[in-house]
Amino acid sequence: MTTRDRLVHAAAELLVDGGRDALSTRAVSAAAGVQAPTLYRTFGDKEGLLDAVAAHGFKSYLSGKHSLGETGDPVGDLRRGWDLHVEFGLSQPAFYLLMYGEPRVREARKEADAMLRRIVERIAEAGRLRIPVERSAQLVHATGMGVILSLIASPPEQRDLDLIIDAREHVIQTITTDSADGASGIPKRAIALKAALAKEPGNALTQAEHALLAEWLDRLSA
Repeated sequence: MTTRDRLVHAAAELLVDGGRDALSTRAVSAAAGVQAPTLYRTFGDKEGLLDAVAAHGFKSYLSGKHSLGETGDPVGDLRRGWDLHVEFGLSQPAFYLLMYGEPRVREARKEADAMLRRIVERIAEAGRLRIPVERSAQLVHATGMGVILSLIASPPEQRDLDLIIDAREHVIQTITTDSADGASGIPKRAIALKAALAKEPGNALTQAEHALLAEWLDRLSA
């Protein structure tokens, strides 16, 4: 294990055991068995260390997301992804606050956001999305994060865990239909067509024509 890895793992353990306040440079250096100057040479400053720890948290989280895979039921996949996200947040609250409560490691967050967007795109391709892909993905993410942060802020004995399922089903009902035939015609079909074209644009249209069609589809889906 490299010195950098030792420092990150030491910091991660301190974060889990003692929260953000436990991450002093002296404590991390001592836990990793190195001198404080080594930490500064490796990460520049404490903010650099925190970025590395947040990236470590995202690596663990994304590994769990990838292990879920895909099934023939994208709405079911969205539920499973939601449950995993909430479980991670409640089981690793200090990590979650570092990852999502602060503007750190944007590239890692982009990968997580892209995975959510892909699930929503698959729902659209199946003709089951009520509102445009981007807005649906933002709504799912904002609702899930709000639920986790709200529960983390409450003492464990006062947490209403039914809120997890209630919020999940509410947001799914808001963005999806019961079946491909359940949504009103034109908006649902416009959303599905845009998702399909994004996946397989083909060569029938020029780039400018694709942009114009996408604008029309956005207006129709609204």
